[in-house]
Amino acid sequence: MNRSMCAVITLIALAAPTVCLATPPRPGPYISGFAGVAIPNNTDASSNTPLRTPALDDRIQFDPSVDVGATAGYDFGIMRMEAEVSYKNAEIKSLVDRVDGSFYGDIDGRVGALALMGNLFVDLRNPGPITPYFGGGIGFASLNLSDTTGTNFTSGARGVHLYSSDSDAVFAYQVGGGVEVAMNRVLSLDLGYRYFHTSTATFNADTPEETRLNFESHNVTVGLRVKFR
Repeated sequence: MNRSMCAVITLIALAAPTVCLATPPRPGPYISGFAGVAIPNNTDASSNTPLRTPALDDRIQFDPSVDVGATAGYDFGIMRMEAEVSYKNAEIKSLVDRVDGSFYGDIDGRVGALALMGNLFVDLRNPGPITPYFGGGIGFASLNLSDTTGTNFTSGARGVHLYSSDSDAVFAYQVGGGVEVAMNRVLSLDLGYRYFHTSTATFNADTPEETRLNFESHNVTVGLRVKFR
């Protein structure tokens, strides 16, 4: 986390002399890449399949992770439309089994989200080089649940099997905003925030290990946008 902040500060410091002379970018096609921190919200893992006894009812907590991606779009001057591909990897930190009250830690497991989104952003243009924007997007995410094991700190059992690996494609949306900092007529920095949310995924459907959960996270990123004339 500290290294990420240092990288952001360094980028802004290096760009500052250019920003002073920059002008707002003109309409046109663009591509961008970004990287940052994803802070996943706690989520519930459940199952009501009659094959699973007792029913699954877990509360999962994640560690902060990475959010990386790229976009390609067109800037119309007032608004931008773009396609985005991104990946978020959320390592499971701990979970509580609410059926028997057991607490699990030392977990080896994760949830990954590979998303393809269509975004629309409104740019609040002004005479200066800094342009605030807001908007969001909809699309699909392929959620991947890995084989997951952990230590039951309630009973002391180690290497307890918790979930089996599987993937599912679900609906996803995001909303957010940020600022574009023009470095020149071609390059600009993008400092952004996105709230990302998916519908409920079903893993290992119709088996004794069926698991349902959704994924949501708060994402702060730094990107570089390249405009084509």
